[in-house]
Amino acid sequence: MSRLATVIRPDIQPGRRVVAVSDIHGNLPFLQGILREVKLSRDDVLVLVGDILEKGRDSLATLRYVMDLQKKYTVYPLCGNCDYIDRVFLEGGVPDDAFSVQMNRRYGAPARHDSADKLLWPVLKHWRERSVLIQMALELGYPMPQRESDLPALRAALLDYFPKETAFLMNLPHILEAGNFIFVHGGVPREDRLDELSAYSCMKNDDFLGQGRRFQKWVVVGHWPVTLYNPHIQRSAPILDRERRIASIDGGCVLKLDGQLNALLIPDINGDEMDFAAYDGLEQATALDAQEESADSLNIRWSDSVVEPLADLGDSVLVRHPSSGRELWVPRSFLSTWRDGKLHTEDATDYRLPVCPGDRLSLVCQTQRGCLVKKNYITGWYYGRIQRG
Repeated sequence: MSRLATVIRPDIQPGRRVVAVSDIHGNLPFLQGILREVKLSRDDVLVLVGDILEKGRDSLATLRYVMDLQKKYTVYPLCGNCDYIDRVFLEGGVPDDAFSVQMNRRYGAPARHDSADKLLWPVLKHWRERSVLIQMALELGYPMPQRESDLPALRAALLDYFPKETAFLMNLPHILEAGNFIFVHGGVPREDRLDELSAYSCMKNDDFLGQGRRFQKWVVVGHWPVTLYNPHIQRSAPILDRERRIASIDGGCVLKLDGQLNALLIPDINGDEMDFAAYDGLEQATALDAQEESADSLNIRWSDSVVEPLADLGDSVLVRHPSSGRELWVPRSFLSTWRDGKLHTEDATDYRLPVCPGDRLSLVCQTQRGCLVKKNYITGWYYGRIQRG
């Protein structure tokens, strides 16, 4: 059977600013950066909309930072599908059906009712030091697990030596409902009877905006990086769909070189107004030359990222994208061979940004052919001269 969602309904007083941040993925400098950017105060309410940890090398430090924040500020952390992996591991036994089906689909045969250790061993082997569980083990001086049979002893050690941290992970709620807003990592199929929903389906809910749902309250989600919704341009700013009342705020932090951490700013939980701030930690530069915008650009996304190499310039590779038939240059560092044996690229684009002299740009990377930059939260190429700093 599936675990039901845990819903919290705190009394957030009108007029208190709510700051919602999702998908930190253990990037402590970005979390600290966005909280500086929004000038978080004790009068604010901070909602962390899941995937607080995992895939980032500062996951354990981020966990402790959030626990410390809770002592000084009003903070409501919610569980994301990556955080839930930690809970499943710590609980042991046989996970709920929804989680088991997803893990088997991605990492193994379509069998069900496997143990947590069997399901999670491929994940921990892949994440290694980017997992908060392994970071705890390393802090203990505990040897890196080498096989599935090592996991029961590791679980016992973590529960023994890290009681506060493990209790935090095992008690994260899934949904926060307050005023005119519902906060949930992946999404919900409805806005009533939230307590009857499958917990994991609320966390692992891909392409939520593409499901055509509409709500009376605002539903604030992360999980699905917003750049995945546009097949032409990589824009990392939150998507605020006022007609359907969905706010999707995952800026791709940690997952993408040009990813950013977005903060949705809600001045009143009973209102309808919102703004946002973002932090990407990238080096700043000033454009010295003008550049016109390109037309008919392509945004290659992770779900369709197979490419074929055609030419090599050292730091850049000309590739063909078979599904679109398009050719484009990508940084060599974006390319890797996946478990399917095929060459894939990270999210890549051939979009040429419109730029005027004096424009401020965030520098993603520089190649012989030009600079991959961000302007107004949009990633694209700039082929003019820059002045760093």
